[in-house]
Amino acid sequence: MKQNFARTFFLVLLFIITLTFFGLIKDYLLAVFWAIVLALLFRNMHEEILAKIGQKRNLAAGLTLVVILLIVIIPLFFIGYAVITEGIQFYNQIDSGEIQIKEYLDNLKNQVPVVERFLERLTLDVDQIRSSLNESLANLSKSIAGSILSFTQNFIGFLVQLVIMLYILYFFLRDGKMLIQKLVWVLPIGDEREWALIRRFESVALATVKGSLIVAMTQGAVGGILFFSVGIPGAVLWGVLMTIVSLLPLGSGVIWLPAAIIFFIQGAVGKAIIILIVGALIIGLLDNFLRPRLVGNDTKMPDYLILLSTLGGLAWVGISGFVLGPIVAAFFITCWEMMGETASEEEPKNHGKIDPMEAP
Repeated sequence: MKQNFARTFFLVLLFIITLTFFGLIKDYLLAVFWAIVLALLFRNMHEEILAKIGQKRNLAAGLTLVVILLIVIIPLFFIGYAVITEGIQFYNQIDSGEIQIKEYLDNLKNQVPVVERFLERLTLDVDQIRSSLNESLANLSKSIAGSILSFTQNFIGFLVQLVIMLYILYFFLRDGKMLIQKLVWVLPIGDEREWALIRRFESVALATVKGSLIVAMTQGAVGGILFFSVGIPGAVLWGVLMTIVSLLPLGSGVIWLPAAIIFFIQGAVGKAIIILIVGALIIGLLDNFLRPRLVGNDTKMPDYLILLSTLGGLAWVGISGFVLGPIVAAFFITCWEMMGETASEEEPKNHGKIDPMEAP
């Protein structure tokens, strides 16, 4: 009895201390998460560097970190700076009245009166639709630009998170294998299950980053170059927006297709055709060509679950939810599969098996 009490007390104490610790570092958990993801992405490169320099772990981790800075962090920093600059400019143009969405919609209505006649036949109030659409577009534009403006005000906090992430990433690169072995040793659910969960995390994280983010960024880059070539202002901002919507089932077509339609209505048929050709034959096919080769069946999850977990992760933690959401869903499936296997192993053998179709 005394031994059971001591064990129970220790488990309760362990739970409280663990909960307190995670509460203590909760503001930096996403930095830790991205350090883990980047360590997985560049693990092979780190091992190659380590082998070439004679197993000097500190130097290998430092060199790998420099490579990550050069090919990931610094390019993203410059892209982010361009997006923030264009977003603030866009916000100021709307706020000052330089961009008048209502006047633009009225001009569009005059160029395409058939749309208004069609709506009137459906007994819909054209003025009310126009007013609602104008208000929605204005609010959306201000919301996007306002979010970018808000991000600039929290830039110091972002830099702190970035520095912490890079600092932790160094140690994950250097001591990754040892940390994983210690984690497997500490967890009390059985080594086989622990390794299964670790492999699941790795496969889903890599598949999501390589399959979703790289494909989306490629589509966004092509879309930004396309918009710049046809003279659409804020090409970098639109390219980043294409990247974001490419991560969702909507696809980047929700941005480049309306642009082609607007050019066609305005009489710029050549630009409209260019956007349609590049959008359909290049941007659209990138997803079908790259995603199967980068993702394959590594996630081992149905498409609807990936969709729900991605949207849920986005609502939960923001942009990091594109990776974190599917990982949580994969853990959910894996843990329940383990539970089912355990229950099957512990269930006594029933020699008189009953056909479920014949059960009452």
